[in-house]
Amino acid sequence: MKNKETYIEVAVALPVNKTFTYAVPGHLVEIASIGQRALIPFGRQKVSGYILNITAVTGIDNPKPILDILDHQPLFPPDMVRLFKWMADYYFFPLGLAIKNALPGGLNTRERPALGITAEGHNALKNEILAPMERLVLSKLSAAPASPRNLEKTVKEGPSTTLIQHLLKQGWITSVRTLKQDRVRAKMERFVTLVEGSLPDKKLSPARQKIVDQLREESTLSIGALKKGHPNAPDLVRKMAEAGYVSIASKRLYRDPLGEPIQSKAPPTLTKEQKAAVETIGRAVDKGFATFLLAGVTGSGKTEVYLRLAQTTLERGLAVLILVPEISLISQMERRFRSRFGDRVAVLHSGLSAGEKLDQWQKIMNREYKIAIGARSAVFAPFESIGLIIVDEEHDTSYKQEGELRYNARDIAVVRAQQQQAVALLGSATPSVQSFHNTMDGKYNLVKLTKRVEQQKLPEIKIVDLCRSRDQKGWRRYFSKELLTALGETMHRNEQAILFLNRRGFANFPVCASCGKSIQCKNCDITLTFHQKYNAYKCHYCGFAISSTSPCPSCGSTKIHHLGVGTEKIESTVKELFPGKNVQRMDRDTTSRKGAIVKMLKGLKNREIDILVGTQMVTKGHDFPGITLVGIICADLSLSFPDFRAGERTFQLLAQVAGRAGRGKTPGRVILQTYNPDHFSIQCAQHQDFHAFYQKEIGSRKALDYPPFSRMVQIKISSKDRSKGNRQAEIMGDLARDIIKANPLFGKTIRIFGPLESPLPRIATRYRWQLLFKGLQLSPLRNFMQQLLFDSQVDRSHRDVNIAVDVDPFFMM
Repeated sequence: MKNKETYIEVAVALPVNKTFTYAVPGHLVEIASIGQRALIPFGRQKVSGYILNITAVTGIDNPKPILDILDHQPLFPPDMVRLFKWMADYYFFPLGLAIKNALPGGLNTRERPALGITAEGHNALKNEILAPMERLVLSKLSAAPASPRNLEKTVKEGPSTTLIQHLLKQGWITSVRTLKQDRVRAKMERFVTLVEGSLPDKKLSPARQKIVDQLREESTLSIGALKKGHPNAPDLVRKMAEAGYVSIASKRLYRDPLGEPIQSKAPPTLTKEQKAAVETIGRAVDKGFATFLLAGVTGSGKTEVYLRLAQTTLERGLAVLILVPEISLISQMERRFRSRFGDRVAVLHSGLSAGEKLDQWQKIMNREYKIAIGARSAVFAPFESIGLIIVDEEHDTSYKQEGELRYNARDIAVVRAQQQQAVALLGSATPSVQSFHNTMDGKYNLVKLTKRVEQQKLPEIKIVDLCRSRDQKGWRRYFSKELLTALGETMHRNEQAILFLNRRGFANFPVCASCGKSIQCKNCDITLTFHQKYNAYKCHYCGFAISSTSPCPSCGSTKIHHLGVGTEKIESTVKELFPGKNVQRMDRDTTSRKGAIVKMLKGLKNREIDILVGTQMVTKGHDFPGITLVGIICADLSLSFPDFRAGERTFQLLAQVAGRAGRGKTPGRVILQTYNPDHFSIQCAQHQDFHAFYQKEIGSRKALDYPPFSRMVQIKISSKDRSKGNRQAEIMGDLARDIIKANPLFGKTIRIFGPLESPLPRIATRYRWQLLFKGLQLSPLRNFMQQLLFDSQVDRSHRDVNIAVDVDPFFMM
């Protein structure tokens, strides 16, 4: 309802845990909508707030009026407000900041303190005899207000604090507040159209006549297109517009993140299992909320099932949202969907520029797209009527966001489907223990694909005990005879191979030959990794780096031994062993540049790459028929993590990377090297037996009351001051125990672990502690956390100490 007495509920992108009510002035009533941002007075500053509700009733006396509406159209549809409120409540996170994290980056207008020149300052510039720096500062501020920081950037050597205070005392400058606008804006272009019947009888100049001829042929052209043939087109067109010969109008341009056009392909014939899956899940679309777990072995054709169900959903007039865990998989999935659905497909991921992502977002809002594919943040794509949400590789830890808002995109996808009465489809060859347990409890519906398409056999997996080569020297320590022989045979047949090691760099343990101490990061309690390409030691946590020629920090010796192995060393060794073959490496170091992943995957598909060495990036969803061999250099790295999910992650990684082999006509094989050949995760991965793994794992989880038989919340405390951080951790631990003692239900259902130093005690100069809460029942745990975080005296905005809450934590380090 919009009338003269209109009010809005607003969430501000600041660390506050409530919403606010403002009045809407009459001239803004007709343009205010849910999902837009309003510029509001907030204390002594002006900030942007997200409009969550519009009403004619308020219980607040004389609410302040808003100052402006910042958007021409909403940034999200009204039905997403409920999702945002659920997120803020579930993850104990401020609502406005939760919305900010969900939207494309750069959309947050707020005030910033600045300095401005006064009338006295203008007079001083004209009349006073000023020192050179005084005149320079006043001249800069006469053009526009600026913050002291920006003055330092624009004024050489920068004005001192004493000078600023002097100018303020003289009354020549004053403190003002300026609006910091959005970093990302719509891209506009001016277009020129010929005004018929307006041309003069006299002859035009050759340049103007050429523009007229082009406009007659093309009807409308952009200024940019005209500039290609006429460098001075902007001036010519402006004068022609003044004379009434042409009209100029600004239009929105959308930045296109997609590559070359893709030819459509006829859908393949479905297998019996695929057809049954499509029929079972398809019947649920538009009949209300349901969650399905599609458990299909690698190569069983889960993507084709997704495509058929997307078609069914589109035919019902509903939108489709597809989540994939890595940017490297988006290109492959996008090509499959665009070949079937053409230009109805949007992409949303961090590999896009901020402008490209904003354009994709707003085209979804404008209903120009009915399908969106993206990484975890795409779960917030602003569709109004969703019929199907697909989460591919649902087990993948990449769906867990680390940072400010620690959400799990898979879980939010299920909640969003429930709120919109849609179907949530979770797919994986190695489902998470949590999701599979939900099928056992009847929360999810289980659909299986047990066979590969075209009768392809699963690869044969051979386990090699690395303990046998422990005394070998050089590359023979991590290249067994079995792996070397298999690799040679594969290359002889001109087939392709993948070598997997989930550790990047050349050597992960540089140690001084004189004093025996490792080369440590100065900011973190962790050993640096040697990177041969950069000839430097690097920290994979904070980015600190030093030259490889640097002496030992402890004793000054220059004799450093490079122990351990990473993907860079594997790549170097393989190039020496197979000099005639094209060896490439896929890890974070080689794929950071835009387009690098797509280029590498294209080379693999076109058989230009013979051997691909990589981290877990190579394990996920890639389908290349030429790969017949997978070598797992060391299967045990993830087993050593202090985490109850270590066995689950190991099984998933090994089964997934093994599934890259033998997806063509030639059978595949896997050489799995390990120091723990008898570990049940290794044994189950060898036999590709998820059910055997699940039965073993779920038993130990139940015995120890680990998820899914409990829920967990982790509080992470960090500070640059060790004593302050430790003190805050002790305060929170004592307070938590007091709250539990005061409530018998809490005492029966909640267990506290800590506070303890984190397994990695210091990262990026910050000392770290953690508290872990395990709740046997969800409701008491949430009530307890509410009391601890909001109803107690805990100061979460402490300047020297950071307190972060991680609900359903994945990473315990």
